[in-house]
Amino acid sequence: MSILDLIFPKTCLGCGKLGGYICISCINKVRIPRPACPVCLNPAIRGMTHTVCKEPLSLDGLVCLWDYDGVVRKAILALKYKFAVQIAGEISSYASKRLQKLRLLPSNNTVLIPIPLYWYKKNFRGFNQAEEVGKVIAKTLGWTFLRRVLTKVTSTTSQTELKRQQRLGNLKDTFAVSPGFSLSEDSTVVLFDDVWTTGSTLKEAAKVLKQAGAKRVWGLALSRG
Repeated sequence: MSILDLIFPKTCLGCGKLGGYICISCINKVRIPRPACPVCLNPAIRGMTHTVCKEPLSLDGLVCLWDYDGVVRKAILALKYKFAVQIAGEISSYASKRLQKLRLLPSNNTVLIPIPLYWYKKNFRGFNQAEEVGKVIAKTLGWTFLRRVLTKVTSTTSQTELKRQQRLGNLKDTFAVSPGFSLSEDSTVVLFDDVWTTGSTLKEAAKVLKQAGAKRVWGLALSRG
């Protein structure tokens, strides 16, 4: 325990229990969403994109670990808006254990790429929550972590401030792939973000990665809104 923990003790964001920001009791209360096709959002085996839904530049599958509710929702909001980067360590630990249990994503030749923030927003916040959580997940699961592959080249309105139809067009042409990006034929890219709502962010990022040569791209989100 550090001196900061004595002055500002960590308490669960859900129930207020001392010891950490996310207690096991509260996270176990958050519902687990059913696996769904990322294109039509109807139930799908292991979250794989339905054959009839699949297009050349679409996501090949989707894994969402929890509903956007309870202590998970509070932790994500704290990460985004209260700059509590310490919470990233706790939620990434829970996320890694959940992924190990689910075994929905390949364990070999897997590359995790976090969704980037626009440079100004990252400088203002001081960190990118998708990077902080994603690098711990990748390390725990033995995946390769690449944080400089994708760049957000334009500033966009926060998705949380927009209606569904506005969200769908808000991110068009906003991502770019770094020059020289290449992957082996048998690699699987896992695009990581904190929340899946309409899926616009992950879908747009998957499109530009596939245009750059990625063969298989899955979406991974902490929660589904």
